[in-house]
Amino acid sequence: MTELPFEDRRDAGARLAGHLAGRVTAPAVVLGLPRGGVPVAAEIARRLDLPLDVLVVRKLGVPGHEEFAMGAIASGGVTVVDDDLIARLRIGSRALDTVIERERTELARREQAYRGDRAYPDLAAGTVVLVDDGIATGATMRAAVQALRRLGAGHCIVAVPVAAPDSLALLRDEADDVVCLAAPEGFSSVGQWYRHFDQTSDAEVRQCLTDARKA
Repeated sequence: MTELPFEDRRDAGARLAGHLAGRVTAPAVVLGLPRGGVPVAAEIARRLDLPLDVLVVRKLGVPGHEEFAMGAIASGGVTVVDDDLIARLRIGSRALDTVIERERTELARREQAYRGDRAYPDLAAGTVVLVDDGIATGATMRAAVQALRRLGAGHCIVAVPVAAPDSLALLRDEADDVVCLAAPEGFSSVGQWYRHFDQTSDAEVRQCLTDARKA
């Protein structure tokens, strides 16, 4: 169990890098989930001297309670939905399709904003370290792992500073390895485990990627 809270996302990345150092061997690439996962991933990539890129994932929020995930979509046409939750909340197919279409539009915008026409790196050649700033329901990270598989990724390590214990358990069945510094009981949100948790902007994501390419 690591000391909490984290100062900010870069502090979380620095601490994660220390735990990943002995588990990641080249060739490898670090992929951050925009937006908040990218500063964490950038610090890991810098400290481990690995290339940095992004994998775009969008949460599918419950209508009227958008902060609560009923699924997620990711690059590569991946869609993950919580069928039990959707049935329990009686969310109709039309309402679900509306949310999916809206998030696909935003996913496409972010793909263009962050990656442009750049192809994905060779994900089959080595290890992929998939990073976010924390995991609540786990829907977005599960979609991300499935997207990586579709994109041909070989060995996939999920790396996060903090996660809800139940969600972490589910992810261990999806990824080849999971590195999480803390899975505290009473978890309610990712932000509560950071002293500074400002929203990450598109400009900050692009700057992280630009700085990594210059390194």
